[in-house]
Amino acid sequence: MPTASLTRRTVLAGLTSSVLGPIAATQAQEVRWSSGVGKPRVIPPAGATDCHFHTYDKSYPVAKGATLLPDDALPDDYRALQRRIGTTRGVIIQPSTYGTDNRLQIASRQTLGAENFRVIAVVAEDISDAELRRLDDQGVRGVRFNLGFPGVLTVSSLLALVPRLADLGWHCQINMRPKQIEDNADLLTSLPGRLVFDHLAQVPQPAGVESAPYKIIRGLLDRGKTWVKLSGPYVSSKQGAPDYADAGAVAAAYVKAAPERLVWGSDWPHPSESKEHKPDDARLFDLFAQCAGDEVAFKRILVDNPAELYGFPKVAPKVAP
Repeated sequence: MPTASLTRRTVLAGLTSSVLGPIAATQAQEVRWSSGVGKPRVIPPAGATDCHFHTYDKSYPVAKGATLLPDDALPDDYRALQRRIGTTRGVIIQPSTYGTDNRLQIASRQTLGAENFRVIAVVAEDISDAELRRLDDQGVRGVRFNLGFPGVLTVSSLLALVPRLADLGWHCQINMRPKQIEDNADLLTSLPGRLVFDHLAQVPQPAGVESAPYKIIRGLLDRGKTWVKLSGPYVSSKQGAPDYADAGAVAAAYVKAAPERLVWGSDWPHPSESKEHKPDDARLFDLFAQCAGDEVAFKRILVDNPAELYGFPKVAPKVAP
């Protein structure tokens, strides 16, 4: 498929002026673990949701064998990102750093405002039904299988847990490396309930939309129960910052295929990126908006889809004066 160049000159050309903020009106907003200080050019709609971010706090114990050990990234730091980007809702994702100890992410939800935030947890394979219900009461709406990192859950854990999650109305959030997607394509197709793939499903570059992992994920999308997060373009991009054009082409292809089953996430504080190379979140947001292509898909991915997937209240449409 043809791909547009993801540059600041062309960004958001397909969106109406109602969602474009005046360039001169942007104000500086410094955010920890994010480069740049400007706001995005695009104005997100009411109820815009960041469906993938983490908090870190060194006062919480680290899981044995954890390899990602970022500095503190606290709820107040994240509030600064919300002010900069303009989102109002969010989904806090349990990182591999804390194993099955979900206390920090649940506490962060309370600090940020329980009504507007949900949590994706990590649990042991043999977790009790009572504990799952307790987590549900605390705003958890799914379990993350972070299979690209050492952890308590493995590919075989999917068989044990996913049917139980489906019965609870939760989803299974999967972070797999491309080879893992290829090796487990039949298993992924057979799983019940909703699957949600992190970070563009890590579609490898430079093959991109011609790669086997992309075609497997497209097949899952076409079946109607799989979702993809438009997040973390740096995870798979070979062209790199600032525009991640190769990853952007994959995102645009997903939008063309299934805009009704996509969500967006900042991946703040970008734990896979070094302190010296944190991305500009405002720029990433504008690049996502260009991939969305038009105002309808942009709102759907930011507001409507997260409401369905995570159980947020639907946002009432504005009434014309």
